[in-house]
Amino acid sequence: MSEDTAMAPRGAQLLQFVKYCLVGVLNTLVTMGVIYLCKSFFGMNLYVSNALGYVAGVINSFLCNKTWVFHSKGGYCREAVRFLAGFAICYALQFVLVWMLTESSFGELEFAVWGIVVSGYGIATVLGNVVYTLANFVYNRLVTFK
Repeated sequence: MSEDTAMAPRGAQLLQFVKYCLVGVLNTLVTMGVIYLCKSFFGMNLYVSNALGYVAGVINSFLCNKTWVFHSKGGYCREAVRFLAGFAICYALQFVLVWMLTESSFGELEFAVWGIVVSGYGIATVLGNVVYTLANFVYNRLVTFK
């Protein structure tokens, strides 16, 4: 990330975050698509299909974030290692948050909204995803693609 990018106006940072979120949606589609194709069309083992889907999603995420979101000119290997480290750190952060909330009395929470049961675990999972998304964006902006 250039010095100009680091000092970008708030509008540019917001646009970058929106692009990052769009890549996240695309990653979900790629991951789910690969899982579905491997399992349903190629008859592959469910767990192998799942692993291949997530590998495809992570590769898509790295390439789209490097080229489209952060416009990085850095080396692929160095940035890929940092990207994977950031994924692991942010995943662990969200996992600990979900675990802590679920294991507390918050995890016992349960109510219905429009006939849909909402649980403490469900809310914790959504909060964990928000924390993951924000932390991973900041990590990639400041560490991976700086």
